[in-house]
Amino acid sequence: MEKQSTNGRTKKGNGGYSNITIKKETVTRFRTYSKKFNRSHSDVLDAMIQYFKENNLDPFGEGTKIILDSIKKLEVKMMKKFDRLIAIIKNMEKTSIRPTYEMMLILYEAYVKDGRKPKSRPIQFKEEQKNFLEPKNTVPKTEHDRMLLEFNEYKKRCNEILHNVEKVEPMMGKPYLKINMGIGDFESLKHQLR
Repeated sequence: MEKQSTNGRTKKGNGGYSNITIKKETVTRFRTYSKKFNRSHSDVLDAMIQYFKENNLDPFGEGTKIILDSIKKLEVKMMKKFDRLIAIIKNMEKTSIRPTYEMMLILYEAYVKDGRKPKSRPIQFKEEQKNFLEPKNTVPKTEHDRMLLEFNEYKKRCNEILHNVEKVEPMMGKPYLKINMGIGDFESLKHQLR
């Protein structure tokens, strides 16, 4: 980067700095405008010029005409698309919705003219068996004993965890529960619960 000396001070920059004479009111307006972006005045002015160039805008009146023309073109395109959508919906109404509605209407009118009501059949309930005390699904005794042993071990492990829980009441915030458990024990418990 080059350094350019101005009145005994050095400033960093690519191409140096130059002065432009601008009315005080315009300078005041520009400074308040550029403060909104938290950038230097040079960056804001450069971005504005780039914006005008990219969008082919003329700040003296032709720019607004270009924008209005592009908005009108977009509006015409959108109206054409809306017309297409309306045509599709009308076509659906003619080919599928209306005929289906008319068929249902004919069937309903035929049903009403017929006057017959469907006969109701009495509901038959299955008689419940009174032998509900007899076990229906049985498990072999060895399987039952193994499951009981696993359940007791699980219950014992849960009680150990519950005894390691303590209530913490911080100075600020809601109280919470804390489990005093080593990382190895936690990983082992996670592995067992999979």
